[in-house]
Amino acid sequence: MEPDAASCARLMWDANGEPLSEQFGDVYFAKEHGLDESRYVFIAQNNLPQRFAELAADETFIIGETGFGTGLNFLATLECWQQHASPSAHLHFISVERYPLNHEDLRRALALWPQLSTQAQALLAAYPPVLSHSPNQGYFRLSLPGNVQLTLIFADATEAFNQFKPQYLGATLMPLQQHLSPGTQAWAVDAWFLDGFAPSKNPSMWQADLFRALANLSKPGTTLATFTAAAVVKQGLQAAGFAWQKQRGFGRKRDMLTA
Repeated sequence: MEPDAASCARLMWDANGEPLSEQFGDVYFAKEHGLDESRYVFIAQNNLPQRFAELAADETFIIGETGFGTGLNFLATLECWQQHASPSAHLHFISVERYPLNHEDLRRALALWPQLSTQAQALLAAYPPVLSHSPNQGYFRLSLPGNVQLTLIFADATEAFNQFKPQYLGATLMPLQQHLSPGTQAWAVDAWFLDGFAPSKNPSMWQADLFRALANLSKPGTTLATFTAAAVVKQGLQAAGFAWQKQRGFGRKRDMLTA
């Protein structure tokens, strides 16, 4: 069963050239500190530099994300991977996006981060076509240099992650089948990036069903980080079996959550 079709993102651009979502009336990132925030919230709070460095030869690390957006979190992860992981290790990044950017909007947004230009060019070269005049849906497996696989799912996050079962994942996401054995926990997500627009802007995503779907794809020791500390997120994580902790937020944000 395929998840419901996704719709193309409708963007506005502010005076600083930063993209805003018309659907949600919210920013994708702040130009002056968006990359630093991604590194702090998702890379550092999931302890990825150390975990990447400790991977054994041919070991696979799996990251799941809600809200691919402009791909900034993915590019920050790719940068960290290139700096710390063994050349023989594998990274599998699985991200869901209900409103994917078209290629030109993605290129324009990522041009704001020249320090990630090498990683951005690799993403842009592999990024699937997104048509503004028709709905988009589906799973896209993108291979990038450095034993990196990016699976993009253009669909509702809860519906998409509920499609992932051990047998489905192992049978479909080649060439990593040998690392994602059906019927075992070897395929489970190691770290979650719980992103997307704020719960006040996008309440339909931050629901109990989503947290349960994430828990079903996790294992003991799986970590999670999110920029928000909203009560609905704390309650949903706890009910799904995550042990959350409040952390100092980035910049002027007082709090964030890890789990």
